[in-house]
Order: sequence, then C-alpha cells, then structure tokens
Amino acid sequence: MGDEVDGHPPEYGITLEELRDLMQIKGADAVETISKKYGGVLEICKKLYTSTSEGLSGNPVDLNHRREVFGSNIIPPKPPKSFLQLVWDALQDVTLIILLVAAIISLALSFYKVPKDPDAEEDVHESSDEAGWIEGLAILVAVIVVVLVTAFNDWRKEKQFRGLQSKIEHEHKFSTIRAAEVIEIPVGELVVGDICLVKYGDLLPSDGVLIQCNDLKIDESSLTGESDHVKKSVECDPILLSGTHVMEGSGKMLITAVGINSQTGIIFALLGASNQDDKETKKKKKGEEGGAQCNPPGQNVPLLANEPEGNIDNNKVNTADSGKKASHVSKAWLNKSSFSDSDPSNIATGNSNNVLNTNEHKAGSHKKTLENQKEEKIECVEKKEEEKAKKVTRKEKSVLQSKLTRLAIQIGYAGTAIAVLTVVILVMKFCIHEFAVKKEVWSSDKTTIYLELFVKYFIIGVTVLVVAVPEGLPLAVTLALAYSVRKMMFDNNLVRHLDACETMGNATAICSDKTGTLTTNRMTVVQSYIGCIHYKQTPNFNDINPAISNLLIHTIAINSGYTSKVILSKDSSTLPTQLGNKTECALLGFVLDLGQDYDALREETPVDKIYKIYTFNSVRKSMSTVLKLEDGFRLYTKGASEIVLKKCDFILGHDGIPKPFSLQDQEDMVANVIEPMANYGLRTLCLAFKHFVHGPAKENETHYDEEPNWEKEDEIIRGLTCIAVVGIEDPVRSEVPGAIKKCQEAGITVRMVTGDNVNTARSIAAKCGILRPGEEFLVIEGREFNHRIRDPATGEVKQELFDQVWPQLRVLARSSPQDKYTLVKGIIDSRVNANREVVAVTGDGTNDGPALKKADVGFAMGISGTDVAKEASDIILTDDNFTSIVKAVMWGRNVYDSIAKFLQFQLTVNVVAVLVAFFGACTINDSPLKAIQMLWVNLIMDTLASLALATELPTEELLKRKPYGRTKALISRTMMKNIIGHAIYQLTVIFVLLFGGAEILDIDSGRIEEAEKHAPPSQHFTIIFNTFVMMTLFNEVNSRKIHGQRNILSGLRRNPVFVGIWVGTLISQIIIIELGGFAFSTKGLSLEQWLWCLFLGIGALLWGQIITTIPTHKLPHLCTWGTSSDAQLDMDAIDGAKLDASPESDDHVGRRGQILWVRGLTRLQQQIRVVNAFQMDLDSHLDSYDKRSRPSVASLPSLQLRSGPLKKNNLPSSPETDECPSKPWLNRAESIPYADEP
Repeated sequence: MGDEVDGHPPEYGITLEELRDLMQIKGADAVETISKKYGGVLEICKKLYTSTSEGLSGNPVDLNHRREVFGSNIIPPKPPKSFLQLVWDALQDVTLIILLVAAIISLALSFYKVPKDPDAEEDVHESSDEAGWIEGLAILVAVIVVVLVTAFNDWRKEKQFRGLQSKIEHEHKFSTIRAAEVIEIPVGELVVGDICLVKYGDLLPSDGVLIQCNDLKIDESSLTGESDHVKKSVECDPILLSGTHVMEGSGKMLITAVGINSQTGIIFALLGASNQDDKETKKKKKGEEGGAQCNPPGQNVPLLANEPEGNIDNNKVNTADSGKKASHVSKAWLNKSSFSDSDPSNIATGNSNNVLNTNEHKAGSHKKTLENQKEEKIECVEKKEEEKAKKVTRKEKSVLQSKLTRLAIQIGYAGTAIAVLTVVILVMKFCIHEFAVKKEVWSSDKTTIYLELFVKYFIIGVTVLVVAVPEGLPLAVTLALAYSVRKMMFDNNLVRHLDACETMGNATAICSDKTGTLTTNRMTVVQSYIGCIHYKQTPNFNDINPAISNLLIHTIAINSGYTSKVILSKDSSTLPTQLGNKTECALLGFVLDLGQDYDALREETPVDKIYKIYTFNSVRKSMSTVLKLEDGFRLYTKGASEIVLKKCDFILGHDGIPKPFSLQDQEDMVANVIEPMANYGLRTLCLAFKHFVHGPAKENETHYDEEPNWEKEDEIIRGLTCIAVVGIEDPVRSEVPGAIKKCQEAGITVRMVTGDNVNTARSIAAKCGILRPGEEFLVIEGREFNHRIRDPATGEVKQELFDQVWPQLRVLARSSPQDKYTLVKGIIDSRVNANREVVAVTGDGTNDGPALKKADVGFAMGISGTDVAKEASDIILTDDNFTSIVKAVMWGRNVYDSIAKFLQFQLTVNVVAVLVAFFGACTINDSPLKAIQMLWVNLIMDTLASLALATELPTEELLKRKPYGRTKALISRTMMKNIIGHAIYQLTVIFVLLFGGAEILDIDSGRIEEAEKHAPPSQHFTIIFNTFVMMTLFNEVNSRKIHGQRNILSGLRRNPVFVGIWVGTLISQIIIIELGGFAFSTKGLSLEQWLWCLFLGIGALLWGQIITTIPTHKLPHLCTWGTSSDAQLDMDAIDGAKLDASPESDDHVGRRGQILWVRGLTRLQQQIRVVNAFQMDLDSHLDSYDKRSRPSVASLPSLQLRSGPLKKNNLPSSPETDECPSKPWLNRAESIPYADEP
C-alpha cells in the first residue's frame, strides 16, 4: 500500500482507535479534545483527506480503501436458518410427534412375530398381517412429507422476506456531499470521511463530528436514556452518535465511525460477546442456581429500550437467566458468531475482542471510562425493557388474530374431547366384545394382536385430533398475507407489519393528512399581497417598489433550506423539478416567475455565513433566519399568516416605506386578503423582517448596545415588519374525490387532520368530498377541539366529552401532532359504536410517530415522510397518494375474505371427517376414513386449498359493503349456514353409502363385524373415501363465495392458481384411488363407480344453490362464531401474552389446556419466525443490527413511540401564541364553495 490512493497517502493522519476514542467523549470535553489534540474539526478533515465543501471524490478505489482501514457501515447479518434447522422446527409440532411415535410403534409391532403353536388353528387376523406395516409406513411417510413441505415453505418465505428487507434497506438513503455534489446514497455505502447533511427527522447512520449546524437538537435517549433533546453545536457538543435522530434543525457532519466501530456497534459487539460468554458459563454451572448470579456489564440486555408493540410477549427478557431464549437472542442479532468468528486482527471485520479492548485506549481527559459508560447505557436500556415487557397494548393483537386465536382454541377443545371420546369408545367396545361377550382371556400369544389394535385406535384418535385442529388455517393466513403483501407493493403499499394488511380491511375511519396525500404536493404561488396591493396573478417585478422587491427575494432565497431547489426544465412544455420542501419550492418558484435568480443570492450568503436559524416546527409554525450585517443583524421570518401577522407592528406600503400595522389593520387584512385566499383553498404565508442596529434606529428597527440574546426567541421574533402575504395553491389530486367516495361507500369515514388555516382546510375538504352536501359535519381548529374534549378543571381528556365531538368531526385544522394522537386514541377507545372503530392514520413528520403507533394501521409517506415516521408506521405509501390507501383497504378486505373462505371450507371438512370417524368408531368399530386417508384430506388438501383460496384477487365489489369492525363475528350467519348445510349433505351421503352403499352399488360390504388389526382395502370404503374427496373438491368451489352470491364461478378465470390446484388435486386423487393400494387402503374403482362419486360430488354444487336460497336473516343471531367482545379485546390489551403462540409461552398455554391449538399453530409459528427475519428488523432497533446496513432499520427507543399515555413533555402542545379565535362550523354542506367556485 505504498502507492497513493486517489491522490493522497494510504496512511491517514488519524487512526481508527483514535476516532473511536473521540466518539466516547461528550460536551466540553469533546470540544477541548478536538481543539487541543487535533486542532479542530477542519484539521480532522485534513487528516482524513476530505473537504467540508466538496466531500470525498467518490473514487471507488478511495472508498474501498477507507472501508479496509475504517470498516464498512454494515453489521454482518446472522445467516438464515439452514433447511435442516427449518425441518427440526417443523418437527416441534406435538401432533406430528405423536403420529410419528404411533407410526413407529405400529411398524415395530407389525414386524414382531409371536411364536405359534404348529397345531393351532390359523388366526383370523393372519390374512391381514402382511399389510400391518403398510399403514405405519404410510403415516410415517405422510409426516415426513408434511415436515418437508412446511420446511420448504418456511425456507421460501424467508428468502422472499429477506429480499423485501434488502429492498427496504437499499431504499434508505442519506444526503451526502461527494465531488461537490449533494447526492442521496444508501446508508450502507457511507465511509469514514464522508461529509453528510443532517436535517429534521433524520436517523443518523453513523458517528460523526459536527462541522456546522443550525438550531440542531438530537434525541439520544437510545444511548443515554435521557428523554430530553440534546442541543448540539460546534462550540458546545459537536459529537453525533449513530442511531440517534434529529428532532430539530439541520447541520453538516463529518463521518468518523461506521458499522460496528460506531457507538451502537460497539455496544452490539459487547452484548454479543457477553451473551456467548454467558452461554458457556451456564454450561459449566448447569447444576447451580443461576438466579443469584451477577451478570457482567452488557450481559443479556437489549441495545434498545423500547421494542415495538406486538413482539414483547413472544420474546420475554430474563436478566437472571440469560440462557433462556430472550428476545435479543431469539432474534439472533445479539450473537457472538457475527463477530468472534471473524479475523481477530481488525475490528472493522467484526472482532469483538478489539471492541472490548477499546477500554484500554481511553483518553485521559475523560471523567468516565468506556466500561462505566457502557454499564450506564445498558442499565438504562435494561430498565426500560423491563418496564416495556410488562406492557401489552391493543395493537399487539390484530383484529383478525384475536378472533382466530379464540376460535381456534375453541375448535381445539372440541377436537380434543371428540378424539379422546373416540379412543375411549373404541377401546371399551373392543374390551366388552372380546372379554365380556366372547369370554376371551388375555393371553401372551394375543398380547401383540391386542397392542396393535390399541395402537390402531390410538392412531385413529390422534388422526381425529389432527383433523379437528385446523392445521391449514395458519398456512392460509400466512399465504394470504404474504401474497397480498407482495401484490400490494405494485399498488404503492410497502407493508412493514403483516397484520396491518388484514387490519386495514376492518378499517372504519381514516384520519388523513392534507398536503401530499389529498393534494398533489406541487405547490405554486398564485396570489400575493405585496406593498398593500392584492395581485391575483404573478406581478411584474418592475411594478414592485425596489425597496420591497429586494427584501422579498432575499427573505425567500435565504430564509429557506438550501437543499430546497427548483430546477427549470430545458423543455418549456415540462414543469420545473421541485426538490426539497415543497412550500419553499413554491416560494422559490415565485422568485423565478418574477425573473430573479435565487441561487445568486445564496452564493452571496452561503450557509456557513448564516448567523442563526429558528427552524420550522409544529409549535412555531414559522421559520426565521438571522444574518449578520455591517450595521447589525437582520431577521427574516416566514410562517402561517395569522401567526406571523400578530408579531408584526409594521407593514411596507406600496412606496416601500414602513407604516404602523395596528390590530384593526391586521383584522382587515385577515378579512379582505387572507380569508378570501383561504376560502379558495390557498395556503397563506406571511413574509416579514426585522432589523437590529447598533447605532440610531428607525421606527421599525431595534437598537441594541449588546448583542441580542438569541435564545430569547419570543423577544427576538416580535415587532416585525410585514413584507408580503402569498397564497399558495396545492391542487387536490384528481383521483382523490373518487377514492374518498369509494371509502364512504365502503362504510369508512374519512377525516382530514391538517395544520392549515381552517378556511383553507374547509375548502380543500369540500373539493375532496370529505364534506358532503346534506350531511352535518364539524370543522374546528385544534384549540377548540381541546377545549371541547378536556375537563376544564384538570385539563385531561374525558371520553364522554370526546364522544360528543368525534362522530360529526370531519376536519381538524391548525392541529398539532398531539391533537392527532388524541383524536386517534379517542376514536379507538370509544364505545359509541357496537362494533368499535378501527382507525387508520397517515403521517409524515417526526412528531406524527405517537399517532402512527397508536392507530390500528399507520401509513407513512414514502416520499415526504421522515425516517422516524416511517419507522413508526405499519405501511409506507411509496407515492404519498390517498388512492393507495383505498387499495390497501381493498387488499385488506380481500385477505379477510380469503381467510373466511378457507375457514368455511376447512370447518366443513373438519366437521364431516371428525363426525364420520367418531360415529364409525361407535357403530362399526372402525373409521370409514382410514388414518392415512384423513391425513391426505387434512394435510395435503388443506395445504393446497389454503394456497388456492388465498390467491384470489380483490375486486371493486369489496368496497361496496360495510367493514367488519372490531367485534363482529369472524364466521357470519351466512358462513355458518353454508358450513352446517354442506356438512349435512356430506354426512348424509357418507352414512347412506356406509350402511346402504354395498347394496345400492351391488358390491361387497367393507364393514367388519369384529375388531381387526388391519381390514383389507375394499371398494365399499374406497367409494366412501372418494366420494368424500369429490364433495370436498366441489365444495372448495362453493367456498369461493361467502356472502350469498349465486355465481360461484365468477372470477374463476382470473385465478389460474385455483384452477391449477383444483385440477392437480383431482388428478392426485385419481392416482391415489387407482394406484394407492395398500398404502392408502384403497381399491381400484370401475368407470360406473367413478361416475357415481363424481355425481355425488357435483351434487355439492347444486346443494349449495339450495342453501343460498335459505334466507340468512331468518337464522338466529347465535349462528355466528369467532366474535370478540369489548371485554375480550380489553383482555387482549392487558394480557395478550396468555394467548400468544410463542415458544416461551407454550408451556404456560399447555397448562391451561391450550397446547393442542398452540401446537396446531406450529406452521404459523414457524412462519412468524421467518417473518421476524424482516418484520422484527423493521420494528425494533434490536433487530436493526440483523441487517446489511444498520441505520436503515434503526428503530431506537426514541423511535419506538409507545401507544400508551403520553407525558406532556413528549409532544409539543398547541402553540400558546395562537390567539386567533377558533371558528367551529356545524352546518350543511350546501354553503361550501366547491372546486369551480372562487
């Protein structure tokens, strides 16, 4: 490496260890170290051969060299489970294990030969002895096939979901300066020496040092546990740490540590190493008590404090016994293998030893050692995790999941009872017949025969249980969700949490943002009020007084983010490209329309020459910039018109001379200028300035002897001089009114929550169709909203007061993020409607996180949304379009319907198979359907049917009915009518064939008069089995419709998967009947017998039409199943862990008699584990390290915004300065100006 790299020496002026040590220091110590030891941040840049203005060159050779020396911004992911591991997981199903044991016992007994007396008569069972091994082997093969299919499905889904994870990772980019150009690059490609731009809402991808900043505040609670935002500046605290996120302001940083060399990466390595050490310790002390052991720092503690809702009880934390499968181990990112197995020579490649040795390189100026800091961080995270583990919120169980769990447990109980009863009856009948009637004596030569019979009965009982437990249901759920998630990506819905997909189908309310969601987010200034003149079009620049025009273009160009740009197209027919904040782009476009160049003004005043910035946030609702001039300072301000105007004491007249601006003048401007603009749907912004002078001051200037205290914002930003008011048009998306109409027809109420002026919001809502003629509605501002719903004495929200407001509320204007959270929480908690509300909400800002987390489904904007909003969401709208939400509703309902279709099909099969086996045992001492046949019907056909019914495409018809709601029964009266009706038909046919089929079809009866070990296959029982399968196959076609539709073939051509699977199953059945022989206990059938089976199968279609004719409304309301009451929902919210099918809770569930269903859910458990490979990564910071680029999933505690009660300091309240009177409107929509009205 002696040659130069990209024009600089291969050795850098600062080492990796020095950079790591630098990142340990904070505050004044960091400033001192950077200044004294390294000569300032500019010198560090020189040592790293980078430029603060131009960044790195981007030369691949240089970038690769930096990765070799300082490491990559990557955490090596844990390898996916091998196929053998997935096979082992699939084998954990208790029912499969029981079948496996029974099959082995059956095989062993079949090969055991009892010594026979040569003079004894031939045993009646001897003729079937040769077939004894067939059933055991067939069951064994069936179990192996099921395990292999399950493992293969898990493997395929893991591969698919990891691909989706990789896609999400690569979509997460960060603003970086390379070759003097600001570009967006994937966070995994960042290297030490990169110069990055940080802004509000960003998640910091690496450790770094501030070069310059503007009003920058960082949330470091993920590392320190402190909830207060930390103010950062070059002079006070310039150290930025990865995984923290920007709450306010902007700045420029130098990347100094990436990947596992960053602070969170080091903690990750420490935890992984200590976890491995702890496992080894436990092996040595297996017989000792572990509860009293003292864990070393970092042991068994998550890196992050808050884990996302929905995953807590599945992954309990036990700090006293780290050998347990704690969340951080089971999710497999806290394991040493990612580090200790690599080359010990370089930490950049993952060596935990070098990470641990960083304690030895601690600089002497620190007051705390690295170990102490780590202990503090880990203790802080541990406490938060313990608190979090105690809380289970409503969102942890989706609506469908809660219903399915309860339904399946009930089915499991019923199946267990019938299975046990079947075995008891079989054994009792045999004993009575053999020992009481025939007076036989238990002798040693008959022991094997009796044992084989008992094993056969046991297998029948277990098979009944297997059939009773809906094995295919979890697979149907997973397939429906996975299929829908994949398809939804094409409809601009990136689903982060699988259950959000089906929950959206139950949505009854959508709380939507306005800008960019309902509107195009392509803003333009269409009206302006400049120099006391109202312009309805863009004015001529020369017509404006130069004193005003100069201030106007300066305040727009400088008092805005320099990343906001408008790029003119070379083609005059193409609209200019807007980059950055769309509101600022509208103002910059206005400057261009005036014929001026804002870039030239920015070049005169680069960012590093700006003295002070008060960034925009939801409290200020304005942005201000301070420039240092020769004669003092100048403050530029822009913001919401009614807010900024109240801070103005002067206004520039048409001659450019400031004149007093009284309260009456303000009211006149609001009435004559701002409200007319707002009524036309325009957003109004006020532009103002203030001049601070050291010498004599004019009337509208402020004199100072000492430099103003810029921290006293209220004193600084007042006494302003108004330059202009502009009206910005953000047109409603053309497709939005139609989409909202579809939502309303689907029974979904759409509400608009916006920070805009109430008149603007009202006008836009009318254009969108949210406010409809003839309906009573409520349009209020955030202040009035809080006044109406809060107790005057305590200030707390009262649900009874809230319930008087929200049903009529359609528009909430001038609202804060806390208002949005309050609205969402209140609607979810309300009991006004019997079925309870299911709420979806959209958000794009950092402070929208609580509302996004609290909602049943949170939608984040993929284009305009911040990283924080995306991490708090369930679904990301990649096009920021409301119509995509309607698509999500359609897919969600389709998922719900697909699962309901499968339930209808599955339960019919289960009821018939279980009752046939039970009554067969009671009447003929055997089940007409053999164990292997029932396994074929249950495991193979259910798997195929779940795939067939889960791949139905959604149609517009789904949006023409009301949502199910939170408490409505999963199995409706129509579905119950179909299940019972088809079960009656199939049971009638089977029992007629069982007791009269031999005579009707003129064949030998397959019924046995006494118990036999292995009755030979017969055409009689083969016809029964074949007829049952045919009826089931044709009933699968019936099950495609669950709402009483007569045309069951509608849409069949649009689902080739269903047709292919149906035909494939039919062909498989033919092969089984004709070639199955002893393996499936079948005997070949003649053409006539086949036709009879087909005729009876087709009869299920005709019978379905008869069932459809029965009026559903005349059935009792009790004919439903799978409902969830309010009390049950509340129990789910409080104690969701009791019903979770998690590995940790299996024993507990089993003790409560629920193990049969829980183990029956094994397929779903396996697929949940697979889904966790990407879902948990997206949900929690813990899993953020199980990724190729850590920051793309960095859900830090600060991001994991709980959906529980919020403390007052967690969210900004409504601005206290907003004294504009709230104006609620409760009237009829005829008075609203529509799109074609001014």
